[in-house]
Amino acid sequence: MTISSERLPGTGTEHGAPVRGVRRIAATLYGYAFFEEFVLFYPVYALLFSDTGLGLWQISSLFALWSLTNIVLEVPSGVWADTVSRKRLLQLGPLLTAAGFALWVLFPSYWAFALGFVLWGAGGAFGSGALEALVYEELDRLGAADRYARVMGRSRAAGLVAVMAATALAGPVFTAGGYPVVGAASVLACLATAAFACGFPEHRGKTAAVPEEDDAPEAGWAATLRAGLAEARHDRAVRFAVLLVPAVTGVWGALDEYTPLLVRDTGVAHGAEPQLLLLIWAGATAGGLLAGPAKRLGTRGLAALLAVSGLALAAGAALGTPVAIVLVAVAFGGFQLGSVLVDARLQDSITGPGRATVTSLAGVGTEVTTLTVFGLYAVFGSAAGHGAAFALLALPYLVAAAALSWVGRRRQ
Repeated sequence: MTISSERLPGTGTEHGAPVRGVRRIAATLYGYAFFEEFVLFYPVYALLFSDTGLGLWQISSLFALWSLTNIVLEVPSGVWADTVSRKRLLQLGPLLTAAGFALWVLFPSYWAFALGFVLWGAGGAFGSGALEALVYEELDRLGAADRYARVMGRSRAAGLVAVMAATALAGPVFTAGGYPVVGAASVLACLATAAFACGFPEHRGKTAAVPEEDDAPEAGWAATLRAGLAEARHDRAVRFAVLLVPAVTGVWGALDEYTPLLVRDTGVAHGAEPQLLLLIWAGATAGGLLAGPAKRLGTRGLAALLAVSGLALAAGAALGTPVAIVLVAVAFGGFQLGSVLVDARLQDSITGPGRATVTSLAGVGTEVTTLTVFGLYAVFGSAAGHGAAFALLALPYLVAAAALSWVGRRRQ
């Protein structure tokens, strides 16, 4: 039940939200997001595979297995989060990832890498949906659901800062100790993530109404799945949000993997690529930090944001110069901001008991979109180059912007 929006005397609240509780959620989330991405393996795991003797097709098959694991487990893990405990899944997920990284270092071989990716994919699926649902409902319990976009935006920024820090440290650590030390540091980061997950509050099970005896069987896994699917299918606002999340997050999330190739094709001096990549990541970080103020953007404002970001990406990629990477950074900042805002819209639209389930449906859409973009990029990039591929794959954002504008006009 949401607390009144009026200030309650003697409770230490601000705008109806107990300040200490909100700060606890935010601090725990920021720590969780940072260590989840503070993985020194990120910049070097492809090198580990290659140095072990794997060919390009074997490495590609590992990436595909990783994505397929996420797709297969996304919705079941969301239902589990709604029926058991979201906090428990957030604790378990990083431990599975840690086990996968340990396998890579201890038994470097194709099958150990494959099992490690399955564990990593399962760990990611356990957190997807469960994290958003837990944070939103705990903030809502404190009367602070309107702070969700700000808090999640800052957590995305914290994750990007962690990626940049891990990238900077990976080289020196690898030089000092090789893959074993990089792997050990990555395992420790996963354990720290699980430790932060222990700090999340979870009151859903304590406050939920106890079902009548006749309805008790309906509180199980299958009933939760049916309820989540029904809400996504029949509620127009939820259905649109579930489709919008993959459209906004999936494309640029896939393109991010190819930014080093785009940067290299600008003709930048050898060795200067990391500085331009840092600029792109800084743009995305800024986008996350702007999520709080931008929460006031309406449907047509969000459409304008996506349109401008899409045009900036197309122009920056097509120009193909180091200076034009500034436009790509601006675009990634807009996409990051848009990703947080559409996630907030999805959470605001969900009213049923299957919040993590519905969020996981959007997660499946994001994974499928990402795989599709990987395939399209291979075609476009091979035929016309990286700049052209980026420019062409900016078009979905213009389509999404047009759809949002149409929805905004209908609501007037």
